[in-house]
Amino acid sequence: MDFTSEISSDGVTQRGFTLGGVPGVLWRPDGPPLDGRPSVLLAHGGGGNRLAVAERARRCVLRYGFAAVALDAPGHGERPRSAQDERFVTEIGELLAARRPISAWVARHTEALAERAVPEWVAVLDALDAAGELLGPVGFWGLSLGSVVGIPLVAAEPRISAGVFGLTGHTAQAEAARRVGVPLEFVLQWDDELVPREGALALFGAFGSREKTLHANPGGHLEVPEHEVAASERFLVRHLVHE
Repeated sequence: MDFTSEISSDGVTQRGFTLGGVPGVLWRPDGPPLDGRPSVLLAHGGGGNRLAVAERARRCVLRYGFAAVALDAPGHGERPRSAQDERFVTEIGELLAARRPISAWVARHTEALAERAVPEWVAVLDALDAAGELLGPVGFWGLSLGSVVGIPLVAAEPRISAGVFGLTGHTAQAEAARRVGVPLEFVLQWDDELVPREGALALFGAFGSREKTLHANPGGHLEVPEHEVAASERFLVRHLVHE
């Protein structure tokens, strides 16, 4: 892991890094790392990048004393797009122009992205652990594409002890969901134009966690209420601070 930049302001240190060509950011409180300090992995949505979650990351640091980590997903941010990524963008544009459904196309592409992203997140956890930056329990937060990556990651990674998912729900995700056993919160938008409601409800039912909570609100894919963001933060605090 190569740390490439460091900026400190208002009690937050933001450190840019790269690992295996993947750009990322670590936010943490100023000063030396403290034993037992929780960390939260923040996965951005489709079309975003690692800095799209910067406001949430700073809030985790300032309000709760957490560290926060974000990566550019494959084909996002500063990472080059593959031929498959470029083809997906073109095809989605054509489907939208023709007013045809896109959920099946999005599901196939994002599942392929997740296969590339999960090992990258595991490698970053290993590197932060080796660098002495991973000192307490770890949580995960990610909606939409963030959840597509996060569900198989949490299923495979024993260091993650709580997760916030949502805005997704495809049949192919059920197998990984059954292997998720940590406490989780799942966010569903009742009028989501990208994710069929029945698929999201079926995915929630598939999770193997004994403690799981469904938060459903009216509105479309991008209309998650701000109070749900606050609720997800309280959920992570409850499970990471008092685990």
